[in-house]
Amino acid sequence: MELFSSSLSFSKTFPTTTINTKPKQNHFRVSCSYVRAPPGTNRRGPSLGGDKKRHWKQGEFPGKLSRSPRRGPIKNIKKKLDDKEKAKAWVNTVTEALSDRILKKQWQDALQVFQMLKEQPFYSPKQGTYMKLLVLLGKCRQPYRARKLFDEMLEECCEPTSELYTALLASYCRNNLVDEAFAVLDEMKTLPQCQPDVFTYSTLIKVCVDECRFELVDSLYEEMAERGYGNAGIFHKVVSSVQLAEKLEIPENTSFYNAVLSACAKAEDLIEMERVFKRMKDKLCAPDSTTHSIMIEAYRKEGMNDKIYDLEQENLNVIASSLDSE
Repeated sequence: MELFSSSLSFSKTFPTTTINTKPKQNHFRVSCSYVRAPPGTNRRGPSLGGDKKRHWKQGEFPGKLSRSPRRGPIKNIKKKLDDKEKAKAWVNTVTEALSDRILKKQWQDALQVFQMLKEQPFYSPKQGTYMKLLVLLGKCRQPYRARKLFDEMLEECCEPTSELYTALLASYCRNNLVDEAFAVLDEMKTLPQCQPDVFTYSTLIKVCVDECRFELVDSLYEEMAERGYGNAGIFHKVVSSVQLAEKLEIPENTSFYNAVLSACAKAEDLIEMERVFKRMKDKLCAPDSTTHSIMIEAYRKEGMNDKIYDLEQENLNVIASSLDSE
């Protein structure tokens, strides 16, 4: 009985409370902050072995990293582009001035303009320009100035060609300097890429005929035959005979022109053959059956049937007119 009463008093002392079984949610707010480490300290914190420095092998790491300075923006781009366009326009203007001086045969002014162009770092003279100037100097009776220009071209490492050498040779021939022209020929024969061609020989033959150096003409024909220009040699030999006939006032009759036409046909130069035939008629030298036979045979080899028909019709008219005259 006494025990029961004590238990009642205990319950009175601690009142009963209702326990909530739902779990309480706890909210945690985490805030992080950092402090910059002073220079020279290990950011990873202290380690048991202390700070270790890496020893780079030779050639593995250059040591200090050096940052290249940042390239700034290009200034005045428009000005540079404008200057470039102005330079191009200047070159075009001066080049046109050079062509104008050459056309007007003003050789001194042409050389001055050409020298002005060569002084510009962006201008590189071409072989065609040298060719025009060499021909100009030859026409203006300036062969030695042409030789000087040619030597300047070689000094500037511009590759010579057989055409450029022939232009220099022609400048001597225009001024009847036969020995100097043959010296150029000998120089050409020593250079594999500048061998003389048919035009080179024909230029020399013409000046030799004009100067009555017939012994040189024969040697040139022989040299042409050795170099494989046999047909061309025959042609030029006959052409030079025509020139000589004019010079010595030899009468140009039908037989004479037939010989020239035959040479043109053997050289397969039909353009020159037609030119000689036209000259023959302009000189009022009547063609005969031999004339037409030579030309018809030349046209037949080339398959030019229309030309053959025209000649046959012309030949029939010649025969008809001769019968009427009888």
